[in-house]
Amino acid sequence: MGILETILIAIVEGITEFLPVSSTGHMIIARHLLGVEDNAFTQAFIVNIQFGTILSVVVLYWKRFFQSLDFYLKLLVGVIPAIVLGLLLEDLIDAALGSVATVAVSLLLGGIVLLFVDQYLQPREEKPIRYGAAFRIGLFQCLAMIPGVSRSAATIVGGMTQGLTRPQAAEFSFFLAVPTMFGASALKLWSAWKEVPHLFEGEHLRTLLLGNIVGFLVAMLAIRFFIRFLTRHGFRLFGWYRIVVGALLLVLLALGVDLTIV
Repeated sequence: MGILETILIAIVEGITEFLPVSSTGHMIIARHLLGVEDNAFTQAFIVNIQFGTILSVVVLYWKRFFQSLDFYLKLLVGVIPAIVLGLLLEDLIDAALGSVATVAVSLLLGGIVLLFVDQYLQPREEKPIRYGAAFRIGLFQCLAMIPGVSRSAATIVGGMTQGLTRPQAAEFSFFLAVPTMFGASALKLWSAWKEVPHLFEGEHLRTLLLGNIVGFLVAMLAIRFFIRFLTRHGFRLFGWYRIVVGALLLVLLALGVDLTIV
């Protein structure tokens, strides 16, 4: 993976990680279009550069991370379902990461769900996030193990089903991303290190560092944009975007277009 491919995939990650459009799905599509080989390192790269976007949440919301113990316990409760299922289904998740068809179907169906949510789930007043709600949002997050579903979309929709407002659900989604993505990144790096002994040396290390730095910087801008846009306009644009991209990918696949070629 060259410098240009690394930067482009990291930009895609930074823009899409906290938008309800599936960052993993878009990185898979970008990898195919750029002709980047699907191997243990590239799969680890796709997961690990999300670590850079985790830092963007911590930097932007650093005051919120100095709250009471209750704040951290709710995050722990919310991340438990993902930890359990992630460990049980790791091999299936890795296999799905190489499937553009899976991404396309998930994007399309997820877009329809976002349009429904935008129309019928619009809580107006903020309410406290209780432990039961945090756990149920964590269950929604597990849907994002399917490439193309979007962790952000799943958790925001989950939050709104628990009566949270759009901005409140989005912020909790950001906070929940920190332990979830840190754990996923660490697990994937451990697995990749066993297959790629030189993962933290030379070119591989430079690629990981560059990807994380670019992802961090771009995500800082994307988060600010998303909260403002979501408050004013809701999910409709993101829903239609997902539907159009998913449908286009399905058409291209049906026509036999090789998506691994630029």
